[in-house]
Amino acid sequence: MSSHGKLNNSRIRNRWPLAREGLPFIVISCGVTFLFYYLGLWFLTIFACILSAFIIFFFRDPERKNAANNHAILAPADGRILEIKNIQGDENQASTPSVKVSIFMSVFNVHVNRIPIKSAIKKITYHPGKFFSANLDKASRYNEKNRVVLETSDSRTIILTQIAGLIARRISCWIKEGDRVDAGQRFGLIRFGSRVELYLPGDSQVIVQPCQKVRAGETVIGYLP
Repeated sequence: MSSHGKLNNSRIRNRWPLAREGLPFIVISCGVTFLFYYLGLWFLTIFACILSAFIIFFFRDPERKNAANNHAILAPADGRILEIKNIQGDENQASTPSVKVSIFMSVFNVHVNRIPIKSAIKKITYHPGKFFSANLDKASRYNEKNRVVLETSDSRTIILTQIAGLIARRISCWIKEGDRVDAGQRFGLIRFGSRVELYLPGDSQVIVQPCQKVRAGETVIGYLP
């Protein structure tokens, strides 16, 4: 296995309470805090200390467990359900009708993304774009995004899209085409404030509601038939 593969595997199976992408931000912010303290700049020290605490909070990566059955579809992100919509194939580049479930991630949510169902990674496509606020409908169409196509063991297709937000400038994806992944497994991260969308088969049973809060890798979004 290449060093790149080892690095991604260490992220997917992270045992730290923090996502490793946050370490440079944490080190820099804490270093600046100590510098201000050393210089006796108390107001700036307090401000930098609060900022450091927020950065640590933002990059938290808690363990998640679930007891969902093989047909359950888990939330891929923490946040609030923005929209549940029946669509035709044009919007998600699939040939069959789908159900779109959109999740908005605020800066206060855990930003590590997780796989919704045991499957194989068929295709990953990155699309550069703009940075509209992630809670707006046009963010789905125009923002920077990373599209992941999953195929279940019974050949059902689920599309998962990571979408950057207004202040998000980085989408991390730790999986690659051909990987076999488990439900609830970490697969990426978006910073800071973003959106994740699921395109499910049209005959899926969706059990969440708009405005409902969900937790990645734990909350059941719905079930495949």
